[in-house]
Amino acid sequence: MLALLLAALDQTIVGTAMPRIVAELNGLNYYSWVITAYLVASTIMVPIAGKLGDLFGRKPFLLAGMIGFVAASALCGQSHGMLELVTFRTIQGIFGGMLFATVFAVIGDLFPPSQRARLAGLFGAVFGLSSIVGPTAGGYITDSWGWRWVFYVNLPVGLIAVLLVLVTMPYVRSSASIRDIDFPGAGLLIAGLVPLMVA
Repeated sequence: MLALLLAALDQTIVGTAMPRIVAELNGLNYYSWVITAYLVASTIMVPIAGKLGDLFGRKPFLLAGMIGFVAASALCGQSHGMLELVTFRTIQGIFGGMLFATVFAVIGDLFPPSQRARLAGLFGAVFGLSSIVGPTAGGYITDSWGWRWVFYVNLPVGLIAVLLVLVTMPYVRSSASIRDIDFPGAGLLIAGLVPLMVA
């Protein structure tokens, strides 16, 4: 749940920091791309990561998503220009999409049907909570510590989540191979979704 909260918060927490980011990095032309790049990348990655998780198991992709998300957050905080920030936000969105896809699938893997609805509702509530808390937290963090901490705040929470998954989540081995991946289908999905979302 910590991992999901991080990825969900990142959709809303950055918005209130954007005026300060634009003022410091001088990139008004790329204002909307800081948020759009994250949303496009995460949306594209959800079905792809979901299918890969079905083939090769959830734990590797959940861990990769969390570690990549934390690393991309650190890179976002180190950005010295708007193009850099947009690039790192795209990477962050890719790993955020991996989190969205695998976290909900893990519920079906680890819990009996009698508990799944309650847990899915609880995990879904994270999105509602993030839409309320995100803008307020983003403004407070930006005013108190600077806009870079909007990204750095992900690091300690993300590392705790990585450790919890490593210790508590079982790994189920898979017999799938790279030949089972539908590369043309993934390419068509990306080619179809990107124009629709950017238009």
